[in-house]
Amino acid sequence: MSITGTLIIQIIVFLLLVAFTMKFVWPPIANALDERAQKVADGLAAADKARTELDAANKRVEAQLAESRSENAQRLADAERRAQAIIEEAKARANDEGAKIIAAARAEAQQQTVQAREALRDEVAKLAVRGAEQILRKEVNPAVHADLLNRLKTEL
Repeated sequence: MSITGTLIIQIIVFLLLVAFTMKFVWPPIANALDERAQKVADGLAAADKARTELDAANKRVEAQLAESRSENAQRLADAERRAQAIIEEAKARANDEGAKIIAAARAEAQQQTVQAREALRDEVAKLAVRGAEQILRKEVNPAVHADLLNRLKTEL
């Protein structure tokens, strides 16, 4: 065989191999590559979509956190106002109770003063009776007794 014949046979075999590869081997490889490229593109699209959804979710979370912080601040302010109101109410009640106690003490002091005056009047009456007894035992002289009665009046 000559080189030309070998070269022609090799070209024919090479062309048959290329035709066989193009018909049977290349389409599955191209399909696999296309499928892989599609999967990668779908994955990238899904990642982009997930990233945008994550950003949206983060924004919603931040908005909800801001709202809950605002609500908590409002609740704290309300609680402080209620505490102040309760404190003021307790102070008012304490002042009222103190006023009642003071009024009761004054009433009791007044009552004790009245009782002391009554006791003093009783004592004065007893003294007057004793004085009268002393006057009657000694002598019945109006001039002497007038002086004693005047002293008794000044003592009352």
